[in-house]
Amino acid sequence: MQNHNHITDTICAIATAPGIGAIAVIRVSGEDAITICNHIFNGKDLTQVESHTAHFGTIKDGDKIVDEVLVTVFKGKRSFTGENSVEISTHGSPYIQQQVMQLLLKNGAKAAGPGEFTLRAFLNGKMDLSQAEAVADVIAANSESSHQLALEQMRGGFSNEIQKLRNELIHFASLIELELDFGEEDVEFADRNDLKELVEKLQKALHTLISSFNYGNVIKTGVPVAIVGEPNVGKSTLLNALLNEERAIVSDIAGTTRDVIEDEIVIKGISYRFIDTAGIRETVDEIESIGIKKSFEKIDQASIVLLLVDASSISKEQLTKDVEKIQQRIAGKNKQLIIIANKVDKGDRTEIEAKFKDFEHVLMVSAKMLDNIDAIKEELYRFVQSGVLQNTDVVVTNARHYEALTKANDFLLKVLEGLEINITGDFLAMDIRQALYQLGEITGEITTDDLLDNIFSKFCIGK
Repeated sequence: MQNHNHITDTICAIATAPGIGAIAVIRVSGEDAITICNHIFNGKDLTQVESHTAHFGTIKDGDKIVDEVLVTVFKGKRSFTGENSVEISTHGSPYIQQQVMQLLLKNGAKAAGPGEFTLRAFLNGKMDLSQAEAVADVIAANSESSHQLALEQMRGGFSNEIQKLRNELIHFASLIELELDFGEEDVEFADRNDLKELVEKLQKALHTLISSFNYGNVIKTGVPVAIVGEPNVGKSTLLNALLNEERAIVSDIAGTTRDVIEDEIVIKGISYRFIDTAGIRETVDEIESIGIKKSFEKIDQASIVLLLVDASSISKEQLTKDVEKIQQRIAGKNKQLIIIANKVDKGDRTEIEAKFKDFEHVLMVSAKMLDNIDAIKEELYRFVQSGVLQNTDVVVTNARHYEALTKANDFLLKVLEGLEINITGDFLAMDIRQALYQLGEITGEITTDDLLDNIFSKFCIGK
């Protein structure tokens, strides 16, 4: 990626997905974007048109017409990137796209790197860093909930919250720095009781944001759900019923599923990643043993564990043993165990209900007959909704932000400890500066080239 402190090149890239389509969009941005495009465009003089206007014409390579196009012009700070920009809408042929790109490069533009258009929007003050990161999340969103969270962040909901916290802390930091300038005169500009109240208030706000990350992360990436149980109780059949398709291999032979099978569905706007696992019984089969080991690993990775049992044949003793085995594995972790009593159509319903009456979160189903499958979906949705923090509209979805918030909170804790033992202002100032630094890294008020490279390298080219 180019030097972030002095970007002057005009860049271009194909902004639409690769392959053949009805249309393709090529983006150009930089001081010379309009001039370069005007050299290859036969129609209106683009240097004379108004911003935010579209113009029909042709792209020409000398006397040869490459394509009929629609060119949209955005001038200066009114564009997405905050600099002159042009979007060329061509027919979707990959050949045409490459021809236009070659003409732009030949006339002085340079090929854009990943995320370079959004990087320029950040560097030109069109958005802060957390909003820029949300652009990638909006593109990657695969459910209504993840889309809404990313959109809220892109519009500045999260960064506004951080900026508010940071501004309050900056006020006290400046008073303490002022004290240091008058160190020999033993004056105190920053009231220590007011500072303590502020830090406690900030910590409370940070705790709310930090604790929202678990919920926000699963909304963004999908809620991982592990389906576990003894072999041949119908795990693959249940997965097929939930997904409404023949996704897993179904067989009457015990132990057929020897690896994990993953798929995804959306329930009421929330994405769930289902993991079908090998059976968790004792076995001497080496390949099956590997599958069983993976099953327990998937339990560790899952937010929700569905323990599937054959309701018609399992004994209460075995059921107790299976439940205890999984509860020990998930003890102390933010996970939910739901017991799915399958094959209820094969036994006496009264006897089955008596067997399960002492256990919590039990659902009676018949995966084969598609009976009560919707109840499982309702329970999955209920669990995630119960994790929503009612006391905040802002949810943290980004691991980098979570880490910075956690570090900022740690430094504020040091400030409180320092106030308790009445340490001098210079040590308080150090910890406050560190907390401000962490909060500033979230919004991009404090950045390094390495940080920007790491963030924007994950973007697609053309965005």
